[in-house]
Amino acid sequence: MTRRRLRLGTRLALGLGALALAVFAVVGTVMARSMQEYLEHRLDAQMETTQISLKKDYAKDGTLKGAAYGWYSVVYDVRDGTATPRNRDDLPADHAELTEVALQVDGRTPVYRTEYLHGDGTYRLRGCGVSKGVVLVSAAPMNDITTTVRQLVIVEVATFLLALVALVVIGRAVLRRGLQPLSDMARTAHDITSHDLTDSARLPVRAEGGAVGAEVEELRTAFNTMLDHIDTSLAARTAAEQRLRRFIADASHELRTPLTSIRGYADLFRYAAANAPEEREAHLEKLRSEAARMTVLLDDLLLLARLDSAEVETPLRLADGDLAALAREAADAFRAARPTHPLTLTAPDEPVRMAFDPLRLRQVVDNLLTNAAVHTPAGTSISVEVSARDASAVLRVGDTGPGIPAADRSRIFDRFYRVDDSRTRDRGGSGLGLAVVHSLVAAHGGTVELTSRPGSTVFTVTLPR
Repeated sequence: MTRRRLRLGTRLALGLGALALAVFAVVGTVMARSMQEYLEHRLDAQMETTQISLKKDYAKDGTLKGAAYGWYSVVYDVRDGTATPRNRDDLPADHAELTEVALQVDGRTPVYRTEYLHGDGTYRLRGCGVSKGVVLVSAAPMNDITTTVRQLVIVEVATFLLALVALVVIGRAVLRRGLQPLSDMARTAHDITSHDLTDSARLPVRAEGGAVGAEVEELRTAFNTMLDHIDTSLAARTAAEQRLRRFIADASHELRTPLTSIRGYADLFRYAAANAPEEREAHLEKLRSEAARMTVLLDDLLLLARLDSAEVETPLRLADGDLAALAREAADAFRAARPTHPLTLTAPDEPVRMAFDPLRLRQVVDNLLTNAAVHTPAGTSISVEVSARDASAVLRVGDTGPGIPAADRSRIFDRFYRVDDSRTRDRGGSGLGLAVVHSLVAAHGGTVELTSRPGSTVFTVTLPR
């Protein structure tokens, strides 16, 4: 059976109580000791005053008068190491300590001692010289001092115990209130562990609270910052998993179409080879076309995969080049391949020099031009514009087609996403062209933006020089 550990607030309160108990013990001991010493000093002063009066009376009348009630006062004759009392009637039953004090007096300084007299209790003894060979010894009871000190100790113990209990109880409440944010954070952590985060990108709880100490507030802020970071990471993970699932499903679907066609044409080719030899070339051409289509698709997928893992292996081969010249080459090739779409090129006469991968950046321009031609009817004007700035170069590809619906603009660069699935698929598109454009531009450290409305769609590519 595991022993349950005390909570932090309780342990701090008990530790504070133990420290307070030690402090109270030291303070109480010092107070009691100081009070006892103070009362003893007062008693010594009182005994000194009384003995001065007794010595005067003894010198005048030969007797001791005026001794305090309960005191013993005895005059000794000290000769040859023996002390003989003159007034034996004033001796207590146990007077050996008084005789020892009388023998210790040398006539110059008084002698003080505290002794226990059997049958009487604790007494304060004082011996002083009266004349040569004559010593006066007085014994004053210390019962009042003992009683006073004992009462003081009782009061101290009672007071300190009450203060200790109040300190522990109040301190426990204050500490519990002060440590409440820690309990909230612990409860939050337990809630998080019991929450299913498999398909969720938002943690359902936060550590909140009112005004607390600076240290606890810093911890709570750091805790909430950590939760926000976890939220962001979970959102990114969830989005990545969703994109991966969609990517796998779309890739499987896209690959299944040409594979099905290839298998069908292969069966037809086998039939034609046996029964209609004149149709073999037509079926071979269909096989080559579908194989080429699948090759383009696989090349795009491979390129995207390499761009995703650019930290391990960069797919770019940068070299110094002229962006304006690259745009002119792409425009000439587009005019020859798609004469149904008039193209206008605007570029500066001077070279736009910068570092880029000529093959990949040409692929960006070709994909944008092809996208404009595929998604617009014949006769739609297309424009390409190149401009240079101090720190960047801008390439714009636009068309005067029907535009892209607002609902589709946010996903236009997603992989396998099509604005019009049926029309695009018939025309051979795979939905990877703009995704490749976005990834290649990002690999060059640039950005690509879309602005579209009916009659004008423009893709703006900004690249650092």
